Amino acid sequence: MTHANATLTPGGRLRLAQLVVDEKWTLALAAERFSVSVTTAKRWADRYRESPDLGRAVMADRSSRPRRCPHQLDRRTERRIIGLRTFRRWGPARIAYHLGLNPSTVHKVLQRYRCPQLKWTDPATGVRIKGIEKRSYVHDAPGDLVHVDIKKLGRIPAGGGWRFRGYQVGRHNKHKSRVGYAYLHHAVDDHSRLAYSEIHADEKKETAVAFWRRARRFFAVHGIVVKRVLTDNGSCYRSKLWAKTLAGSGIKHRRTRPYRPQTNGKVCEHRTLQPHPARGMGLRPRIPLRGRAHGHLPGLAPSLQSPPRPHRTQGQVTYRPRAQRPRTEHLGRPRHHRARLADR
Repeated sequence: MTHANATLTPGGRLRLAQLVVDEKWTLALAAERFSVSVTTAKRWADRYRESPDLGRAVMADRSSRPRRCPHQLDRRTERRIIGLRTFRRWGPARIAYHLGLNPSTVHKVLQRYRCPQLKWTDPATGVRIKGIEKRSYVHDAPGDLVHVDIKKLGRIPAGGGWRFRGYQVGRHNKHKSRVGYAYLHHAVDDHSRLAYSEIHADEKKETAVAFWRRARRFFAVHGIVVKRVLTDNGSCYRSKLWAKTLAGSGIKHRRTRPYRPQTNGKVCEHRTLQPHPARGMGLRPRIPLRGRAHGHLPGLAPSLQSPPRPHRTQGQVTYRPRAQRPRTEHLGRPRHHRARLADR
């Protein structure tokens, strides 16, 4: 983009081309007149010869985008990427693993189609929430606020549910096997995002209080002194036992607005559990969860750790640059020896 007083504005380029084409100046003389190179003078003269009737319009800057890019993904693959992002709300690393692509390629496609970040979208519908990127907050120090909430998940019956065995079979078994629910109690520090979670069979006030005492000791071991606790308006958090427990430790209790789960969203969504191990440990095909009782989440008690997955979908595991990959051709027998064995 040129400024108004530049030598080769669209008007200056047109004058240069007219001197060469109409007035028969040499390229060297015209280039010296406008203090440019002979190559630049030839470029504008050739463009003027192609369309002499357009005048200054033909001298405007053209787009630098190439006419064709043979290495660009085909339209069908791009639509699959956008579909997985829209309907399943997967990140670039998991989409790349599912489609056998590079995570950076998937990220470029998402940027080209202006897909919002997952944290800017509604977890239920995937629709972008207006201005959510401006409303995010983080407290200044660890322990200033700890989010506490309970996640209710249905247990998976023996042999797998309808996601694994099919809708008709799973629906038939649904009425026969009442396996109940698992209640995941979570506590997440607002500043450091350090989380502590346990699985229980209910969400009573005694269970919630016992969980909080263990969570508070867990944070204390990591050097975090809890000052405030944020919960929703559940019955266990409105009980006198819960209020007495927090008051005895000198902790302030804050509640969210009714029907406003976004306030406690750092622990309400809990995306690590919902889309990955709780809904399907594998990508393709889906496999049933095999736990201790009724096939519930394995390896998450007493404290939540990253459960083992049969398919690792993290970007740092699924893809490594070529320079960091092990050079297996230099291990074992020499290359020429393997060539002789192949000739036999």
